[in-house]
Amino acid sequence: MKILTDSIIDNRDVPGPGSIVAVNPATEEPIATARALDAEGAARAVEAARTAFPAWAATSVRERQQILGRWLEIMVAEADQVAALIAAEMGKPTTEAMLVDLVPACATLEYWMRTADHHLAFRPVAPDQLLFAHWQAGCRFDPLGVISIITPWNYPVAIPMWGVVPALVAGNTVVMKPASDSVLTGLMLADQARRAGVPPGVFNAVALPGSATGILLEHPAVAKVLFTGSVEVGRKVAETCARRLLPCQLELGGNDAAVVAADAPLERTARGLVWAAFMNSGQSCASVERVYVVADIYDRLVARIVELTSTLVVGDPGATATDLGPLSNRGQREIVAAHVSDAVARGARCLVGGETPGGPGFFYPPTVLVDVPDEAEMAREETFGPTMPIFKVADIDEGIRRANDSQYGLTASGWTQSKETAARFQRELAAGAVGINEHGIVAAGEVTAPWGGLGDSGIGRAHGPIGLHELVNIKYVFRDDGAGDASAWHYPYDRDFSKFLGAALPLLYGKGLGKYATAPNLMMTKRFRQRVRKLTLAANLHKLL
Repeated sequence: MKILTDSIIDNRDVPGPGSIVAVNPATEEPIATARALDAEGAARAVEAARTAFPAWAATSVRERQQILGRWLEIMVAEADQVAALIAAEMGKPTTEAMLVDLVPACATLEYWMRTADHHLAFRPVAPDQLLFAHWQAGCRFDPLGVISIITPWNYPVAIPMWGVVPALVAGNTVVMKPASDSVLTGLMLADQARRAGVPPGVFNAVALPGSATGILLEHPAVAKVLFTGSVEVGRKVAETCARRLLPCQLELGGNDAAVVAADAPLERTARGLVWAAFMNSGQSCASVERVYVVADIYDRLVARIVELTSTLVVGDPGATATDLGPLSNRGQREIVAAHVSDAVARGARCLVGGETPGGPGFFYPPTVLVDVPDEAEMAREETFGPTMPIFKVADIDEGIRRANDSQYGLTASGWTQSKETAARFQRELAAGAVGINEHGIVAAGEVTAPWGGLGDSGIGRAHGPIGLHELVNIKYVFRDDGAGDASAWHYPYDRDFSKFLGAALPLLYGKGLGKYATAPNLMMTKRFRQRVRKLTLAANLHKLL
C-alpha cells in the first residue's frame, strides 16, 4: 500500500497547486506532502460526483453491496499497513488504531454489505384513513445526490467510513475532505474504494486546506453536508448551509460526564474510566471529561484511578506496549496544557501528570485532577486531551444534576450495580448515548447504535438504520388504481357533500355507540352511493369498531 499525495477525482490522481505537509506528531518530522487542491479543484470533484450520480443511483443495492464486500477484503488485508499509517500521521498507537479505527470500519462495511438491501427496500404502509384504504402505499428510500463529507483527524478511518459507506450504499455520490492532519489516511480510503470497484466519480477524496472548504458547502450540486469537528467550525458550517437551506448533519464537541454511585464495582469502574478518558490520548468528542463520584466511594476510586493511570505507557505510537501516543498537533497540546494550568490556578490539584514534557513530539501525560472548581475551563469546555477531573458529590442526585449542567450532551455513563439506579441514569442523564458500567463512547463501535448528541454536541444522528435515514429521501408513494370517475373528496362542494361529511365525521372519529347513528344518513347521500368503494369499506369495517 503506497502513500498517496494527490486527490482522487473520477478515480484519477489529481494534483493541486497547494501543499499540506503531513507531520509525524511523535517526532515532528515530515512524512509526505500532499499536493492540495484549491476551490476550483474541489469544484471539479463535486462536478464529477454530480455527473456520476444518475448511473450510480440506478445500480441495484446488491451491486453496491458487492463492492462493499470487495472493499472489506482490501481493508482486512491491509489492516496492519493502515494502522501504521494512522500511527505515523496522527500519533495513535497501532494497537489502538486497529481497535478503534480498523475494527469499526470493517464492522461498518460488513453490516451494510449484509443488510443494506433490507433497510433500503420499499416498505409498504397500509393507510389508516378509511377513505384511502384502497391505496397501495408505502415508503421509498431514494438517494439524495452529492454528499459532502468533512471529517476530523482523531479517527481518520472510522469516522469517514461511518458516513461514506452508508452514503454510497444508499446510492449517493460523495466528495470527502479529510482533515489536514490525517490527509494521507483519507486519500488511502478513496484508493481502497476505487480498487474495490467503486465507479469513477462516485467517491472522490480531496486534499484541501480549510480555507477552500467553502465550495463543498456552497456548490449547488451538493445535496447534504456531513461535518464532524469543533463547535466553532460547526456553527460556521450550519450558518453557510442555512443560507441556502442545505441540510447538514453535525457531530461536534463534548464535555462528557460519568456519575459513579456508591455501589459501583470499584475495579471495573476505575479501569473503565481510565480507558474512556485517556484512549486516543483523550482526543475523542465522547471521552470522559468529568467524573462525579459519590462521597462514600470517592477516596477509594480516586486512589485506584491514580494507581492505574501511573502505569500507562506514553511513547512511540509504533511500539506494541505503548498506551498513549502524542497529541496530533502542537495546537491541541497547547489547549490541554492551558486547561490544566487554568484549573490549577483556580485551586485544583494534579494527582498524576500535569506537566508538558520536553523533547520532540506533542506528548502530554495522562493527568488526573481533583478539587477542580466548576468555573474552570476544563469543567465547562471540551479539553480534547488526556485529562480526568474528578468531583466529589453527596449523592447521585447531585451527580446527575451537575453532569447535566453543560451545553454539551453527546454521551454519558452511570456506574452502579443496582438495576434501579441504572434505569435512573439511563432515564435522567441528558445525552445521545448513555452506558451503564461502560462509558457512552463505546457505543460508537456498535454499527446499529444511533450516534449524535444534544445542544452544542450537534444535529442529527449517524450509524445504523436511523443514520441511514439521514442519507436518503424518505419518499411516501401511493397509487390509486384509477377506477371510478372521481374520489369522494373531489369537486363539487355541494349540499350533498356537506351531508356526506356531516355524517362521516362522527362515524369515523366519534366515541361510543352513538356514533353509529349517522351511518344511515351517510349511506343515503349521492356521494356515498357513487364514489365510496363498498367492498373496500366492508373489508375495513374493523376500523369503525
